[in-house]
Amino acid sequence: MLPKAEAAYFAIADISGYTNFLAAVELDHAQDIIADFMDVVVKGLRPPFRLAKFEGDAAFVYSTGAIDGSLLQDAIEGAYLKFRRRLRDVRQASTCECKACVAMGDLDFKFVVHHGEMVKQKMGGREELAGRDVILVHRLLKNTVGEKLDGRAYALYSDAAIRAMGVDPVAQGLVPHQETIDIIGDVTLWVRDLEAAWQHDDAQTRMEVTREDAYAILEFDIAAPRQAVWEFITVPGQWRKWWDADDIIEESGKGRRGVGTKNHCAHGNHTNVEETLDWRPDDYFTVGITLPVPGAPRIIMTRAVLDGPDGTSRFELRIAKPKPKDRAFLDGAAAKFAERMTQAITGLRAMLEDKQPADDAMEEPMLMRSSGRFLTEPVKSGARG
Repeated sequence: MLPKAEAAYFAIADISGYTNFLAAVELDHAQDIIADFMDVVVKGLRPPFRLAKFEGDAAFVYSTGAIDGSLLQDAIEGAYLKFRRRLRDVRQASTCECKACVAMGDLDFKFVVHHGEMVKQKMGGREELAGRDVILVHRLLKNTVGEKLDGRAYALYSDAAIRAMGVDPVAQGLVPHQETIDIIGDVTLWVRDLEAAWQHDDAQTRMEVTREDAYAILEFDIAAPRQAVWEFITVPGQWRKWWDADDIIEESGKGRRGVGTKNHCAHGNHTNVEETLDWRPDDYFTVGITLPVPGAPRIIMTRAVLDGPDGTSRFELRIAKPKPKDRAFLDGAAAKFAERMTQAITGLRAMLEDKQPADDAMEEPMLMRSSGRFLTEPVKSGARG
């Protein structure tokens, strides 16, 4: 039988500065650093993406089926922000003076995202993705975007990907771009400046209710990946499948979830309004909850998803300390909320736990592994680790 064509999103995470980095530094720590950063980025992309293969200085990932447009962009940008946080943390923690560790700051990432068709076919004993759109996403890596952005990191979305996501690129601040690809022709594209996204994220005032500062905490262990739990607690269509609201209407202005997004949760004749005050996919988000009760205080709550053992997750709801005059009201409201949430989590677990991958899903390659020697075994410049 001929391979069956499938619609899919394709993305490539490509390390900028890879060739110059390897050519000028000690290979032992250099490979360790590359593996560490690539591991962070690939884990940040999946789900919704699955790893198809590593391609030297790049990771090629894909996802079949429909994906919420805001969630997909959060996956791309979130993976980049995780890389930048990791880079900052490593540079602060490492005492190594070798050329590789000194030059790691020259490394960066760029992302190319496309939507189209592909087939899976056996090549060299394993499944590979093939088709015109697979070729196109790879060809788009060679582009002129870097010249426009003076070498800064970026995410490049094809117009086909934008249309498949159903988002308004102009409203979301993406910049139009055009490339001409041999044989394929002109391709309309949209650019997100990831350096600007990092600067904005890094400058944000965080409003996380930590465990130490919380007045009350609800916590639930769920046998599902963290990103899957995140999707079901943030995307209204998924949220409604397990929460007891009659309707959840999202008001996000530009069509992108984040700080300022409001969710109107209807319960009979009453509607609770949750305004997002802090947003860090897929770690946590903080909301201010306004209840339809005269004189009710605004309730501040952080919803966090943490990695558990063996691919499980822990979902935490941390309620901020109230003013003394509001404590009695909050105690009553929190007790009712805890009862509803405990019942609802049973449904969420049933949806997420023990889900097996689709039969036609490709087996994912092993992630690159770093031994962390560049952190734990400092070497002098010019020496071998």
